[in-house]
Amino acid sequence: MNNDIHHLFVYGSLLSGFHHPAYTYVSRYFTLIAKATTFGNIYDMGEYPGAVPAQPPALINGELYKVNHTDEFSFAIKQLDDYEGFLVEAGEIPLFRREPVNVMHDTIITSSWIYWYNRDVEGKTVIPNGDVLAYWKH
Repeated sequence: MNNDIHHLFVYGSLLSGFHHPAYTYVSRYFTLIAKATTFGNIYDMGEYPGAVPAQPPALINGELYKVNHTDEFSFAIKQLDDYEGFLVEAGEIPLFRREPVNVMHDTIITSSWIYWYNRDVEGKTVIPNGDVLAYWKH
């Protein structure tokens, strides 16, 4: 694991505007830096969105966060790993996988962690413009 990355990019239930109970946890350990984007597609998985990496022009709109205290990052991210279904029993396939990604905000590129969906997306609807909040408000 890359211990130098202390940023988190979110695009679904952890967005500030989603009003999910898990956001309370995120806001306790992380500070919102800016709205940001990265390359990929988001799919409607029913109860939640799932993003997968993709080449431009596929774009995910989300938010970039930075951990408040770097010494708390390991604890904070482990709780999110559990929430995202990344921590599983031996032999199980994680629902999401956490990987580093370059995120763009303003004119800055920042290395960040993202949770990519780790299952098949065949037959699932791509969320237009990579914007989960706009999609679920329609």
